[in-house]
Amino acid sequence: MRMENLSDNTLIKQFVNGDTLAFEVLFARYRKKVYTYIYLSVKRKDVADDIFQETFLKVICSFKDGKYAESGKFAPWVARIAYNLTVDYLRNLRQSNECSSDSIDRLPIIGEAFSDLNAEERAVRLQTRKDVRQMLNFLPHEQREIVLMRYYQNMSFKEISGARNININTALGRMRYATINMRKMVVANKKCSLHSQRGW
Repeated sequence: MRMENLSDNTLIKQFVNGDTLAFEVLFARYRKKVYTYIYLSVKRKDVADDIFQETFLKVICSFKDGKYAESGKFAPWVARIAYNLTVDYLRNLRQSNECSSDSIDRLPIIGEAFSDLNAEERAVRLQTRKDVRQMLNFLPHEQREIVLMRYYQNMSFKEISGARNININTALGRMRYATINMRKMVVANKKCSLHSQRGW
């Protein structure tokens, strides 16, 4: 069997037993999702790079120290590490009364083949993603976290509940309110655009 087809736990076992290639496969499997989540949260590339590296350093240390439970799911576990490190950074930022004015220039695309889109479809897709990113910034923190984990890390609600240490109903509820709030923003934006076109 190709190593790329092995389960997370099998790869972890092989890495602990000295197979460094196994970790490279595991890293390649999750790096985009983890990095995208961190980057969308802190909105600074240099900070995202540091937190990303620290996340996987903790992962390696946990493997080597035997702190990873075989019965656990790797995806929510590594997401929890990234989340905790991100929260620590944001908390320290608030305590130091600093704020970042950096914006996200573009959102890395995960699992989509843009080559199949024509120029007009690509422009519409990019504009839609830009609008969504802007709306995410106006959501309450807890709702934004669920949206990021669900759609940009492709995590199930069960995995999200484990990573965030909340029950599934709470995760579902936050997603529901996030969806409602984003729909309200869309309606408000349409009204503003209509008024502008009419010269109001």
